[in-house]
Amino acid sequence: MDSAANVRLAPLGISHAAQVHLNLTPAELVEHALRRGEGTLTDTGALMADTGQFTGRSPKDRFVVKDATTAESVWWGDINIPFEADKFDQLHQKMVQYLADKEVYVREAYAGANPDYELKLRVVNELTWHNLFCYNMFLRPAEGADTSWTPDFSIICAPGFEADPAVDGTRQKNFAILNFSKKMILIGGTGYAGEMKKGIFGVLNYLLPHQHNTLSMHCSANVGRDGDTAIFFGLSGTGKTTLSADPNRGLIGDDEHGWTPDAGIFNFEGGCYAKVIDLSQEKEPEIWNAIRFGSIVENTRFVPGTHTVDYANKSVTENTRTAYPIHYIPNAIEPSVAQAPKNIFFLTADAFGVLPPISKLDKSHAMYHFMSGYTAKVAGTEMGITEPQTTFSACFGAVFLPLHPTKYAEMLGRKMEENEVNVWLVNTGWTGGSYGTGSRMKLAYTRAMITAALNGELNDVAFTEHPVFGVEMPAAVPGVPTDILDPRTTWADQEAYDRTAADLAEKFVVNFRKYADFANEDILAGAPKVAVTAGA
Repeated sequence: MDSAANVRLAPLGISHAAQVHLNLTPAELVEHALRRGEGTLTDTGALMADTGQFTGRSPKDRFVVKDATTAESVWWGDINIPFEADKFDQLHQKMVQYLADKEVYVREAYAGANPDYELKLRVVNELTWHNLFCYNMFLRPAEGADTSWTPDFSIICAPGFEADPAVDGTRQKNFAILNFSKKMILIGGTGYAGEMKKGIFGVLNYLLPHQHNTLSMHCSANVGRDGDTAIFFGLSGTGKTTLSADPNRGLIGDDEHGWTPDAGIFNFEGGCYAKVIDLSQEKEPEIWNAIRFGSIVENTRFVPGTHTVDYANKSVTENTRTAYPIHYIPNAIEPSVAQAPKNIFFLTADAFGVLPPISKLDKSHAMYHFMSGYTAKVAGTEMGITEPQTTFSACFGAVFLPLHPTKYAEMLGRKMEENEVNVWLVNTGWTGGSYGTGSRMKLAYTRAMITAALNGELNDVAFTEHPVFGVEMPAAVPGVPTDILDPRTTWADQEAYDRTAADLAEKFVVNFRKYADFANEDILAGAPKVAVTAGA
């Protein structure tokens, strides 16, 4: 091991690796990956690799070391599962020994496009393609920059190393463990590259609100020609990627951002990690064209007899993905920073057909719906399931939050007080009835509503309060039929709407009970009125 690599890796306990490759270029990494049999090139030049047994994150195997640093600040429970400090040290030593005779790949990068908030990273990878993933997903230092820094956080990722649950304190052989005192993440037993990306997101979700009064957000963001920023929150299936990808607006980022006290917002990442199941050139040309040399596709399969990716193939997983640098998107903004947002959109696919297609939220309702993080998925193929299923995920990303959700919601409320910002709830789901009776909201109408909000065309429109959810419904939106703006009037049986609205409101209230003891009066004021019928 050369002296430069030795100095860099010694603090991590790694001093005997067989060979260390430091900050290789994408071309070099692709060459190494092919030599090592880690992947194959597609006909567009992307590297196709498999993640092995795990084709997604394993939330039940994600831990946080509980010690003096975190004991009183972390939101402990099913999401942040406590791990003993001595068990972490034991696993760390075992991983170092495991890597002693291996070829390892080291990447120096950072997270946070605003220099005042950046997190310097050092990543040690067992797999070559994982190192390329880190090159794509994290921010890349300028060419020739000195990266012999003391990192703010380090990752050791060794998919071939498996824990012994009986000895090591893990649940099973795979694990991802955050240690805020040691400033280190250990990942083993899983080849899913997203564990590294989301590990650093978890770190920033702790450090930025806790230490820097900066709101960390699981959202996409874009900016108009006049510098007006918009951010989009939404769970899977709500249209977040589709609706934030606007050719008339610059892309700031597609997944993770921070909102500072004074300098606006910034992207945490240097790339995009997009789902590619059923990807088509017609529907998502930007992502399609970004899958080229230097990009990665995960768990995809070829059309037989070719090297052309069959994006409809779900034989490995529905969670097929691509990772590419953000500059592969033509309208990406670099550096990925912008002013504080003028508009915030909460996207939900309400399969019950209750929520308005667009509504405006005051501070209380914004905080309440932010903490609820609601969408509804349509009935599955299982026998007997005919009703839509509710999904709630605090702050539209509960699994990534080390702090209690009220911390993030209160910060959002303060941001609304300090900035002129509109918050909109947009229902991309059903109208005219629930799933099975009504129909899906037309994408063209949703786009028109978002465009009207962005252009200020709803600023002087009259609004009516929804009697159950308390959100404000516009009387008119340019390019959208007026008769769909109040969801109750779209139902043939309006009494059925009233019952369904009351039922959905009850689901919100039941979900919120676990937070109620921690929520302030402002947040609680945004709750729906369960006892009131929609037609009253």
